[in-house]
Amino acid sequence: MIRALDQEVPKWNYPEYQKGEKVALFIPCFIDQFFPSAGIATVRLLEKLGIPLVFPTDQTCCGQPAFNSGYWDEARKVMEQFEKAFGDQKWIVTPSSACAAMARVFFAEADPDSKAVETGKRVFELSEFLVNILHQTDFQARFPGKVALHVGCHGRRELGMADAAMTLLSNIKDLEFMPIPDVQDCCGFGGTFSVKMAGTSLAMGRKKIDNLLKSGADFIATTDLSCAMHFGGMMQKDPTIRKIDILYLAELLNHQ
Repeated sequence: MIRALDQEVPKWNYPEYQKGEKVALFIPCFIDQFFPSAGIATVRLLEKLGIPLVFPTDQTCCGQPAFNSGYWDEARKVMEQFEKAFGDQKWIVTPSSACAAMARVFFAEADPDSKAVETGKRVFELSEFLVNILHQTDFQARFPGKVALHVGCHGRRELGMADAAMTLLSNIKDLEFMPIPDVQDCCGFGGTFSVKMAGTSLAMGRKKIDNLLKSGADFIATTDLSCAMHFGGMMQKDPTIRKIDILYLAELLNHQ
């Protein structure tokens, strides 16, 4: 199997899932507003496995925009709401490694005494939940095409789940994997960083786009659609750039 990264990654002691246990869906705000197909694909994939799903309707943001901007008091308030929504759930799965990292890693930095810290430890990005907890790696998917894989910084460095995503991608039939040069380089989004430091963010985004184009891929599979808002938006606005379709990884895994 092709390794998705060659650096040291976190080692998590994943809990054991028992058949029939409910899984709560955490659908981040940007996915709800801009990429609903990712949420739908997540539901369809888990339903294929017979996983009972629940959707706490009072869920909101994970608090990462406020946290990254230094507004930690505001971030703690969002964490309190997260705890109210998910505190009684054993399993929480999200189609966003950035939001999963915020909950599992950075809740403890924002407020180590918050009840949300323990709840955050039960949040998993879909790929790591499938591979590292359910031990499901092959969904008999078929996708004929040249596909690159983008896993953002949070997924790589905080969760260490890039290899899980690569495992899922490598089991899709007829797919030609196209490696991205300097794949570990940041795309420059960084949430509010892209607003506060627009010039630097755009320069980083342009470099990422150049490497995506060098890969020769016609499709980009990703676990980080927040990154895709950045470099995908840049590609859409520049008529001189060859367009590459961007899909959440679960959309490919559902493809027959």
